[in-house]
Amino acid sequence: LRVFFSSLFFLSFRPFHVEPTNIVSVNDDMQRVTDEASAMNKRIHYYSRLTSPADRALIAPDHVLPAPDEIYVYSPLGTAFKVDSCTDGYGKNSSLVTIFMIWNTMMGTSILSIPWGIKQAGFTSGIILILLMGILTLYCCYRVVKSRQMIPLTDTSNWEFPDVCKYYFGSFGQWSSLLFSMVSLVGAMVVYWVLMSNFLFNTGKFIYNFVHDINVTDIVPGTNGSNKVICPSAASDHPPQNRSVMFSSGNRTGFELFEEWWDKSKTVPFYLIAVLLPLLNLKSPSFFAKFNVLGTVSVVYLVFLVTVKAAHLGIHLEFNWFTENEFFVPEFRILFPQLTGVLTLAFFIHNCVITLLQNNRNQENNVRDLSIAYFLVGLTYLYVGVIIFASFPSPPLSKECIEQNFLDNFPSDDIMSFVARIFLLFQMMTVYPLLGYLARVQLLRQFFGNAYPSLFHVLVLNLAIVGAGVAMARFYPNIGGIIRYSGATCGLAFVFVYPSLIYMISLHRAGQLTWPILIIHIFIILLGLANLIAQFLL
Repeated sequence: LRVFFSSLFFLSFRPFHVEPTNIVSVNDDMQRVTDEASAMNKRIHYYSRLTSPADRALIAPDHVLPAPDEIYVYSPLGTAFKVDSCTDGYGKNSSLVTIFMIWNTMMGTSILSIPWGIKQAGFTSGIILILLMGILTLYCCYRVVKSRQMIPLTDTSNWEFPDVCKYYFGSFGQWSSLLFSMVSLVGAMVVYWVLMSNFLFNTGKFIYNFVHDINVTDIVPGTNGSNKVICPSAASDHPPQNRSVMFSSGNRTGFELFEEWWDKSKTVPFYLIAVLLPLLNLKSPSFFAKFNVLGTVSVVYLVFLVTVKAAHLGIHLEFNWFTENEFFVPEFRILFPQLTGVLTLAFFIHNCVITLLQNNRNQENNVRDLSIAYFLVGLTYLYVGVIIFASFPSPPLSKECIEQNFLDNFPSDDIMSFVARIFLLFQMMTVYPLLGYLARVQLLRQFFGNAYPSLFHVLVLNLAIVGAGVAMARFYPNIGGIIRYSGATCGLAFVFVYPSLIYMISLHRAGQLTWPILIIHIFIILLGLANLIAQFLL
């Protein structure tokens, strides 16, 4: 006989735990408790009736509850039944599912900027930095996972990392973690708005030209042939707008009118407001969570696109260690911090890793599964970044032409790039309300105690977030720059400073802090600070 209860049952009634030695086995499957254990159970129930159900003063506290596999529930006859699937969050996912969830959560828009980051750092130093940043962020993430276990005499089973920060740093830790968490969320939403404007513009341009049978080419340098690669930023330091010319017959007046009203930065970012602002004001965006699988499909398709393009374009590499020529960049460049800023956000999962690992069926495998997930994420970044950089046709184009969004190096009439933009556009339009919901919950709940105090409060917050996205898409549509600034800022706290400080403080309180550990973790903090400062100097 197996008894199944929901987690809410146990949170409400606090089942009494009987040690395995107090459970008497008999010939049948039923297990009976000793008189001593039964008396203790009645005593707990008696205490629970001395106060109202809302008063938890005499409720058995969390830290006395047993491990998930040692919980039993009593029947009125004194029989103890083993409980299955009784815990909140534990025992749901296998290691394989956990690894996949971390990989899927970490993979985001940063993958589009990795080839640009490698170009900024240099090919060899770019590969080295991806490996080193992956190892460093993995170690800091490991310190986040272990941070709860280093707090003595306190039940931390339901704590997130901001709760740990509050324990060690008080209200400063609570509010600073909220601030940096909001930086990461709003930064991601701004990047999404810029990319959605980009993808919507190129998608609309492709559809218009196809429907009206217009053959249009961009007035930018590019290669010839069926696998065309372009250099949109060759003529200016600013991202390209609607620079194109029509070759075949068609309604020229209509085409010019379309280009006037369908502009990447002047009009399209504003069109998105009509679609996304109402979705942000919904009380619960749970419907959009069903489309999370699109993120995986998009990444898999990007890997496929990169592979096919590289097979057609071939490899174009020339190793110049410190000198730059017309078509190639040096292997080591002073601009390498721009890549480290992007990678800080690319490997950022530290504010939610505890939640993801809490659902792992085998908690003892958390560190192993986290390491495997980081390895797969780093491998994906390396593959996309290295292949795009190596296959970029130099000559005739220079490696400097690699865009902050590598899809911009393919013309709007490229079929494979069109499909990728469609996938990414739809995926981002479903994820954007989820990010807005997380930002709303974190901010409004802290100030008003309610994630939806009123439509007015929510609307003001959403207008501010949408306004930031529109402003960036209009005046600074550089996703590489936005990613590296927001990544270095939120990474300073969640990746470098807080995990290292908490580890050193916990060891100091336990009398176990040594000079090597102190020096290493101070160095990690200084690396994070230097990473942030360098973003504003280069």
